[in-house]
Amino acid sequence: MQIGVIGSSGTIMQKSYKALAKNIGKQIAKHQHILVFGPERDRDSLPTVAARAAKEAGGDVLGIVYGVGKQGVPDCITHLVCTATERGGPRETSFIASCDAVIAIGGGSGTLTEMAIAYQKGIPIIAMTGTGGWSDKMAGQYFDERKRMLVYSAKSAEEALKLAEKLTNLKGE
Repeated sequence: MQIGVIGSSGTIMQKSYKALAKNIGKQIAKHQHILVFGPERDRDSLPTVAARAAKEAGGDVLGIVYGVGKQGVPDCITHLVCTATERGGPRETSFIASCDAVIAIGGGSGTLTEMAIAYQKGIPIIAMTGTGGWSDKMAGQYFDERKRMLVYSAKSAEEALKLAEKLTNLKGE
């Protein structure tokens, strides 16, 4: 299964959120899933923290980046796709469309964009509660009155992985 990790970057990455991101990465690797993320070339992010932990745990990491080439790309990526696009739309659509489920940790406008794309494509979203940003705002909510798909909430990495597997009917065995 390919599990996307989305979330905060830059200055809004609290220490406790980093610990959660690391555990999510480890759990994805432990369950033998592929961690998929959209790395930033110019700053660190919670998804990158998760990706590093997944790679350290022996897992596969798929990075879908904007632009071309490897310059500025984190070294935790085992498979790289360069979209030759800019940040803010096309890269995010390719990234989210490559996921069977998405786990959100905190997040600003980019995370909201990725959550909305997942919603439109029917890809399950698990929002980590207690991490602020759009994850807390959307946990247990629907994006609109059509109520096509609930944004599920989880408090731990283990709970998030169980939900991702259940929601996609893939058990990672």
